[in-house]
Amino acid sequence: MAGTAQTADPVACAAFIILAFTAAGIAQTAWFKSALSERLAIPLDGGRTLFGRPIFGPNKTWKGFAVMVPAAALAFLVLGTLALQAPAIGQRLWALSPAQYAGLGLIAGIGFMLGELPNSFVKRQLEIPAGGAPRGLVARWLAFAVDRLDSIAGMLLAIALAVPLRWEAWLLVLCVGPLIHWLFSVALYVLGLKERPA
Repeated sequence: MAGTAQTADPVACAAFIILAFTAAGIAQTAWFKSALSERLAIPLDGGRTLFGRPIFGPNKTWKGFAVMVPAAALAFLVLGTLALQAPAIGQRLWALSPAQYAGLGLIAGIGFMLGELPNSFVKRQLEIPAGGAPRGLVARWLAFAVDRLDSIAGMLLAIALAVPLRWEAWLLVLCVGPLIHWLFSVALYVLGLKERPA
């Protein structure tokens, strides 16, 4: 993206990303609770199989993309615009216009959603049912960790392809983000929208 020459503070960038995706996560939770979202509960893989197994499974649907991507774009736009009004904060972030912040949020939202797909693909090929957990304590903990990190890693990679993102920002988001991601999973479970809270 143009206008990213300034060196962005990794702590400020990490806080910005975490706050933006917390807001987008709240929007996604509200959307999943609405009856309207069920109209887009269409599997991304269209029910197709590979080697006789689902590609991603029935839980990976278009309804997640329908809200997370625009919600992330809107959150980045709002926070970016607010940061530009406060030079002490804005100077610590990327040198972007409001429109560029929205574009960055769009990219980040797509990366977040795409980041979940390789993990889902592998689990389906290992015959782990959608929404289920693998057998064995070690496998369960490994799956839990990957489930919390995959979308965040995809999001960070997407951002890093667009603007400079220092390793410290990666570390901070990868440490704090999974906890927030897990809390949203628990919220979806409590609302009856997930089969398990992990």
